[in-house]
Amino acid sequence: MMRKPRWAPWVAGALGAVLLAAAGVTGASPAIASPDLAGDSPFARGPAPTEASVEAERGPFAIATEKVGGGKGFGGGTVYFPTDTSHGSFGAVAVAPGFLETEAAIAWYGPRLASQGFVVITISTNSVWDTPDVRSEELLAALRYVTDSSQAKGRVDQNRLAVMGHSMGGGGTLIAAQKAPTLKAAIPLTGWNPNTTFSDVKVPTFVVSAQNDFIAPDGTYSRPFYQSLSPSLDKAYLLLAGAGHMAPTKPNTTIAEYSISWLKRFVDEDTRYEQFLCPLPAGDPAIAAYRGTCPLS
Repeated sequence: MMRKPRWAPWVAGALGAVLLAAAGVTGASPAIASPDLAGDSPFARGPAPTEASVEAERGPFAIATEKVGGGKGFGGGTVYFPTDTSHGSFGAVAVAPGFLETEAAIAWYGPRLASQGFVVITISTNSVWDTPDVRSEELLAALRYVTDSSQAKGRVDQNRLAVMGHSMGGGGTLIAAQKAPTLKAAIPLTGWNPNTTFSDVKVPTFVVSAQNDFIAPDGTYSRPFYQSLSPSLDKAYLLLAGAGHMAPTKPNTTIAEYSISWLKRFVDEDTRYEQFLCPLPAGDPAIAAYRGTCPLS
C-alpha cells in the first residue's frame, strides 16, 4: 500500500517486534507497556504504535469473549475484552449493525479493536427493522450492559466510552452522540439517517463514507453529516475509493487503521496515534478523499 510518510517524533524507534499475526480471537499474546512508551496519557494502553501495528489483524492484547443474550435493551451480542489486568481499566466501544443486518455484519470489529486495548460489544438489534433512533438507544444500552453487568465490567472505565455503527447503525451512532455528549468518540460507517444535521454533537466524530455507495450516497448522507458538525469539533471524514455501502461489513485495513487511531486518540487520549491522523493522509490509493480538523494535543 502506498502511503504518505508520517511525521511523529515521539514514536521514533517504535517496537515493531510486538506485532502479531496470530489467528483466532485469543491468539495474541499479552503486551506489557513500558512507562517510557506510554505517551503522555494515563490511559495509554500497549506499546508505541507503528504503521504495521494499526494495520494488523490483531493487536498486542490477548482477549476473551462473553456471549450476551437479548432482553437487555438490545438484541444480544458478544463482549470482547483484554485478558491482561496489569494495565488498569480500558475504554469501551459499542458497535451496531445496519438495516436488515445482524451482529454478524459488524462482528469483525470485536476482536480487531479489543486486541488493541478496548472492551468491545458487537450487538444485534431487537429488530432488523429498527430505526436509527432506536439503534441509538440500543448502543447506549449495550454500553450500560458492559459497564454494569458484563464479565469485563471490573476492567472498564465508565468515563471512556464510544459508539460505532454501520448504515442505520451509523445514523444511530450520530444520534447517540447527540444524546450522550460525554461519549469520547463516535464513528458512523457509511451511515444512513433521514436527518443530516448534527451541529450540536460535542463528541469527536470520525465519518467513514464510500465512493460507490448507492444505498447511502456520500453526497446525500456522510458528507452532509461531516459538514454539519461544528468546525470547532475534533472531526474527520474518510471517503473509501471504489467502495460500496457494505464495505464496513467486511474486514477492511483502511477502516481499521483510522478507527483504531481515532479511538486511541480520543478514548485513551493517546497522542502517539496522532501520527496516523495528522497531517491529513494523502497518497493512499484506498482513500478518495480525507478531510479533518486534526486533533489538538
